[in-house]
Amino acid sequence: MEFSNEILFFGGFTVFVIFVMLLDLGAFSKNESHTVKFKEAASWSAVWVSLAVAFYFFLRHYGYLIHDISTPENLEQVRGHFYDGLNLPEAYDLAVKKFQNNMALEYITGYLVEYSLSVDNIFVFILIFNSFGVRPLYYKKVLVWGILGSIVLRFGFIFLGAALIQKFEWILYIFGAFLVYTGINILFSKDEEEEIDTKNHPAVKITSRFFNVYEKFVSDRFFIKNKYKGDKVFITPLFVVIIVIAFTDVIFAVDSIPAIFSITKDPYIVFFSNVFAIMGLRSMFFFLVNIIDMFSYLKYGLGVLLTFIGVKMLIHHWLTEWGFSNQHSLMVIVGILAISIIASLVFPPKDEAGVKA
Repeated sequence: MEFSNEILFFGGFTVFVIFVMLLDLGAFSKNESHTVKFKEAASWSAVWVSLAVAFYFFLRHYGYLIHDISTPENLEQVRGHFYDGLNLPEAYDLAVKKFQNNMALEYITGYLVEYSLSVDNIFVFILIFNSFGVRPLYYKKVLVWGILGSIVLRFGFIFLGAALIQKFEWILYIFGAFLVYTGINILFSKDEEEEIDTKNHPAVKITSRFFNVYEKFVSDRFFIKNKYKGDKVFITPLFVVIIVIAFTDVIFAVDSIPAIFSITKDPYIVFFSNVFAIMGLRSMFFFLVNIIDMFSYLKYGLGVLLTFIGVKMLIHHWLTEWGFSNQHSLMVIVGILAISIIASLVFPPKDEAGVKA
């Protein structure tokens, strides 16, 4: 049985990510469950960002390996399938070089978009932990396994979206309109304290329907046998929180995955950028959890970002004619994020007493 380069590369990439995730989780040490300090979070954030940047350079030099581009015919087939708007020179070597540079640029732009939009997840994760009464000691374990579950769910979401776009290109316009609506809604929505009804949360209700759920936390365990009920296996509330985390991340993917399809139609690039972004989310959570309030205007920056991406999807044919390239998109995205971060630090909002927050 022969496997394509895409399947082999995808399999190797998955094994690598799982290995690094297990290192991050501490699966090879005795101290798996512990409260993550700022220094550890900063170190692992740097590791994941470094891996993401390293993958960018890998794509620039060896991107042809993903789609098994070994002949001009292979290159043209892949270009027509995923990069139909990309014009390549006639010389094969130059064409491959330009193709790989474009692939790498789409990846790093998509990664930046996904990583930025992941910031919203941090607020919700804090809300979930507080609502379910999870101790900080178990945050790390819950986040890693919850995010791993979301990767599996996103995998199906991404390749389904790619298949739909290949067959019905007009879906891009629906994605674009949805992102414009979401972005504008973020810009004009009021900051209100939300609450989670832990008993009536959809993920909790579905889980309770199919599994026996234990009423109390049992240390950091996900499963427990209850000898008083015939040695039945119960899932603990900690495992329920993992399901809620994964469920919540997929809900957020309704915004972020259409956003990245405005940048690339290559499902593998979409997946790679998503994986690096959300795997870095765990460490980013602990890195930003205590200082997230400093970035008060980042929410509005994300609203502008989604609106820009949505408009870009709606008028992409005209933008192509006007010479608006992926490099321009990257500059706009970086500019939006930089302005919102700088504005948050230089002009912090004041509370009701007139004191800077």
